[in-house]
Order: sequence, then structure tokens, then C-alpha cells
Amino acid sequence: MSRKTAACLMIQGAGSNVGKSVLVAGLCRYFANQGLSVAPFKPQNMSNNAAVADDGGEIGRAQALQARAARLPASVHMNPVLLKPESETGSQIILQGKRYGSMRAREYGSHKAALMPHVLDSFHQLCDLADLVIIEGAGSPAEINLRAGDIANMGFASAVNAPVIMVGDIDRGGVIAALAGTDLVLSPEDKKMIKGFIINKFRGDTNLFSEGMTAIESFTGWAGIGILPFFDQARLLPAEDILDIDSKVTKASTSAKTHLKIAVPMLRRIANFDDLDPLAAEPDVEILLIKPGDVIPADCDLILLPGSKATIADLRFLRDQGWDIDIQAHYRRGGYVLGLCGGYQMLGHSISDPHGIEGVAETIHGLGLLDIDTILDHGKTLRQTKAVVMGSDIPVSGYEIHMGVSTGAGRDRPFLSIDGAGEGAMSADGRVIGSYCHGLFASNQFRTAFLAGFGVATDALDYDGQVDAVLDRLAGHMATHLHLDALSKIAGI
Repeated sequence: MSRKTAACLMIQGAGSNVGKSVLVAGLCRYFANQGLSVAPFKPQNMSNNAAVADDGGEIGRAQALQARAARLPASVHMNPVLLKPESETGSQIILQGKRYGSMRAREYGSHKAALMPHVLDSFHQLCDLADLVIIEGAGSPAEINLRAGDIANMGFASAVNAPVIMVGDIDRGGVIAALAGTDLVLSPEDKKMIKGFIINKFRGDTNLFSEGMTAIESFTGWAGIGILPFFDQARLLPAEDILDIDSKVTKASTSAKTHLKIAVPMLRRIANFDDLDPLAAEPDVEILLIKPGDVIPADCDLILLPGSKATIADLRFLRDQGWDIDIQAHYRRGGYVLGLCGGYQMLGHSISDPHGIEGVAETIHGLGLLDIDTILDHGKTLRQTKAVVMGSDIPVSGYEIHMGVSTGAGRDRPFLSIDGAGEGAMSADGRVIGSYCHGLFASNQFRTAFLAGFGVATDALDYDGQVDAVLDRLAGHMATHLHLDALSKIAGI
């Protein structure tokens, strides 16, 4: 079935969140450093943390990072199917960068066969351009109840005859059972696809697990590619999953400089939370993730309302936690509020959904801190953005992913200027700001100026440079501890 022209290798996991995305990023950077043209590929991703690719469509943020690791422009073909959860049972489907529709899980399961030709088309387009395509699976192939029509793991590996490396996370425990159990439940045909395994996130002396490696090899017949020690600097890379946030954002001040506290309510359908990463990298910024049931602290300096994939539902959730009362009290005390994308919409007087895009057709009252109203519609804005802060020459680079249009007198006080047109809104006193622009804080000059407004002197952190340096260190870390020559042979390089 395969017509690939490039070598390929597929990284699958014995569970979710075992570190596949970071490993693929590291391999992309390693092989790119060896002079190969390498492209990342994830047939199906599920995430509300999306990026706008260089060719204009929407992909998972992890694939954008992997493209960067490979030193390639991000393309919609690197993640042809992106599932963006809108509820407990349904997701918006992004196909080759564009909105395809919304489906419940059962409906999607029966629809996957129709998506496979598009997935293969994207894969082959990458194969025509690269020497090596590194494929990332999703979840675990041990979920054999999902094997029929599978496009994410063994179904895809079989379709393109991709050799598979299985990854186990020893940090969570039970890694021998996870890997051996995966082999146990797979069909004989799928078992043949797996050529080796990696133990990830090991803490301590790797020699202590030599018997464990032998046991896994004996149970499965797979070749041991190595034990990868825990790479702490992975926390400095953009977060792929909401589960990654806790490890990087809450910290104490490390110097005598002014300490800035930013509170972030954890919405149920939080989206594009990597907006927090550059702020978390600043030593004198403390980000407090406010979890359901917790109160927003009275001593925070700024409340940041993040993006949401289900803005109306998340606004109700925010009120259920009493956070609306906390936000109003914070503002009355002289505090500042910043809303991004869905958070921006929540700050207005109302959000209307006349077409029932997020469920039923309805209008809901907003927090009333910005003089705007928002109407959701079927059109989706997808664009990379270059702007300046209104009334200044401070540059901002970011991206927009949103459905809806915001209008009102607050728009007469825009936050940014894009090609001479105003974007976002501000309150008359300047203490409430809303914008559709994600990625603001990755712009070093903007972040420095924004923090200076709170009296925080930064050390001029080059955030993008830091990410690139970490990717290089990750590649070196993997080269030191894994048998990458064996991996190259398995891939056919």
C-alpha cells in the first residue's frame, strides 16, 4: 500500500503522555543536525493547543514545535487530522488545516475510514520532500477497542509499512507491564510492526534497570534502543498538553527584583495555553493556576483569562466557581485583567451564538469589563499576525484562531495595530485589555515592555533562542543515551 519515497519511523507509546511529542522533536533536531531533511508527522492529534501553520491552516502546537526542531516551515500536512474537544463527548474536526465539522465520538469512529485517504495524501506529500519522516502516534495501540478503522497508530503504520518504536514512561511506574502488556494484546500482524522500545523519563542510575530491559526484550522480542534519563529542560519547551503546565509555571521569586503574580483560572476547555510559556520562563513572574474550587488570590497583580474552545460553556463554568466575583473584586481593588481570544470575549457585555455553534442558540451575559459584544459565526479566522502595540513602535508577532466577531465602543480603544487597523479593546482606564492575538509574550520586546509596566525588570530573555537551545540540548541528550545508529537502521537510513 505504501508509495513512500522517504525513510520513515513511527514513535508510539504504551500510554498517553509518555513523552512521544518531545522525543519526536528531539529526533527531528538530531537528524536535521546530521544534514538530513526530516519532517514530523502526526496523523491524528487531539488538542486544543493549536498553531497556525505557515501554509495557513491549523495544526497541533506540538507539530509546530517539531517542525521548528526539523528547521522546516510548519505545514498542515504535518498534522492532517486535529480533534479539538468541545465537550465531554464531541470535538471539532480540523482536516488538513481547515474546519471539517463537529462530531461526537461514536460518529467520528465510523467516519475515520473517510479521513484515511486525506491522511495518506498528507503523508505522501511530506515523503516527496524529505529524506526521513518521523511519525508520532496518539494515545496507545493497546486500546484495541479502537483498532478498527484506526488512522492514528497501528492502522496507519500498517498502511505505509512504517517500523514502530514503542515508548514506555518509567516515571509513572509499571513500565514493564505497560510494554509487555501492549505486546500481549496486539494482533500478530501489528506485533510485527514493532522493532524496538525506549524507556523514557528515567531518574537515577540507569544500570539499575538493566534486568528490566532484559525482561522486556524477553517478553516482547523487541530490541532495546536505550534508557533515556529524565530531561528536566523539557519544561522550557512549549507545553503540548494541559497536564504539562503544573511542572513549569508555579515558582518562587529568585531575586530581589519586583515579583509579579499572574493568576490564570483553569477553564475546562482551555485552549492555546502555551501563551503562558514565555511568562513562565521569566524568573520574577509567578503564574498561579487557579483550579476549580479555589479562590483567585486577592494579592495577584494580573488576572489572565486564557483562550477557550467552548467560550459560553467556560463562562458558565467560571461563574460556577465564583471567579466572576473574584475578577470584579480584583478590578475594584485596582488590579489588571488581560483576556486572550475566548477570554477576551468573556470580558465583554455579551456573547451571542445565534447559529448554535457551541450547542444551543443563545446569548449569555459577559463580565462587563470591556465595552464590546461578541457574535459567534461559522467563519473562522486563521492567520499569523504581525502587529505593533497601539501608540508605540513595540512589535508583536503572534497568531489568531477564533470564531466570532467583537464590536462595540471598546474597539475604539484598540490594543494592537495590524496593518493600520485596530485589534482588540481596552477599558477607559487601561486596566482591562482584550485581544484575539495568541503568542504575544513570545515577542521579547513586547514581553519586556509589558512586564516593565508592572515594575518588573527582566534580563532580556530571548525566548525563541532559548527554545532552540533546548532542542539542541535535547538532541544531544538523546544521542548520548540512545542507540540512534540502531534507530537509523530500523528507519532505513
